[in-house]
Amino acid sequence: MEEEKRRYRILIVRTDRIGDLLLSTPAIKAVREAYPGAHIAVMVQPYVEEIVDGNPYIDEVILYDKDNKHKGFFGSLGFIFELKGKKFDIAIILHPTDRSNLIPFLAGIPERVGYDKKLGFLLTKRLKDTKHLGEKHEIDYNFDVLRAVGIVAKDRTLYMPIKAEYERVIDRFMALNDIGSKDVIVAVHPGASCPSKRWPAYRFGRVADELMDKYNVRIVIIGGPSDVKTVKEVGTGMLRSPMILSEEHSLGEVAALLKKCRLLISNDSGPVHIAVAVGTPVVSIFGRLDPGLSPQRWGPVGPNDIVIHKDVGCEECLAHNCKLSFKCLDAITVEDVLSAAERLLKLT
Repeated sequence: MEEEKRRYRILIVRTDRIGDLLLSTPAIKAVREAYPGAHIAVMVQPYVEEIVDGNPYIDEVILYDKDNKHKGFFGSLGFIFELKGKKFDIAIILHPTDRSNLIPFLAGIPERVGYDKKLGFLLTKRLKDTKHLGEKHEIDYNFDVLRAVGIVAKDRTLYMPIKAEYERVIDRFMALNDIGSKDVIVAVHPGASCPSKRWPAYRFGRVADELMDKYNVRIVIIGGPSDVKTVKEVGTGMLRSPMILSEEHSLGEVAALLKKCRLLISNDSGPVHIAVAVGTPVVSIFGRLDPGLSPQRWGPVGPNDIVIHKDVGCEECLAHNCKLSFKCLDAITVEDVLSAAERLLKLT
């Protein structure tokens, strides 16, 4: 095996969301360190490409566009033949889905390692899937997959490259909004993928107003295409005028903005992990009590990050099917979040 390392062709599969991929970047680095001469490719969805494009530990980014180009039988077949032609020796599948386990099998990749779930019988090396128990962080679940193929990973640092073109876009945004180099910028991200992760929008506005009044910070509200309504609700409900980074901005541009911020206040969502990757402290608001959805598994990993998460006594967490109006989120007060933000502002 040692003699073969320099010729090895490795495919790392992670086809879910923003935060999931960012939490996989320590594993990607560990694979490169174990196989410095190998050809390492990552298979991801198109909308997260900017998270890994330019990563020095990666030789190739393969886009799996299951909703458009590779949709349906013929689209999937074309992608499988494309992958087969790349002659990978191993697929390291960090998170199990039916497609992420099936496609490497159909592409004829001889060694396939991952979790024994979602067509896990197609893998050549299987780990028992206990992710739903939330006994450790997602980074560590990724490291467990590597350990199954003899790679011991230790560095938990997230990484996201920021291209100069993204920085130029944000520099123009700063100039247009009259933000100077000495201004303290706080980003607010009120969106999330489902209601069980969304703290009330008006409370974000209350926190932002308080920070502007007490610390004279500049507030920038960020959000993706699905967050437009929520972002508008926060902005229009504020007493002071925030800046809004529109949903048209790319992930790379969001990263460039967050790098300039003193702090991010956010729900449990992808921008939390972007902020960690660029070194910006985070106040992260968590609701759900289900262990597999908890901050123990999904929380930010920066040295000073603060997670706000309250146990309100639910015997069973139904997440987005909650019958109690998300009282775990409602229990988190403006004062809770403001206090955490103030602690981080005083640290930095």
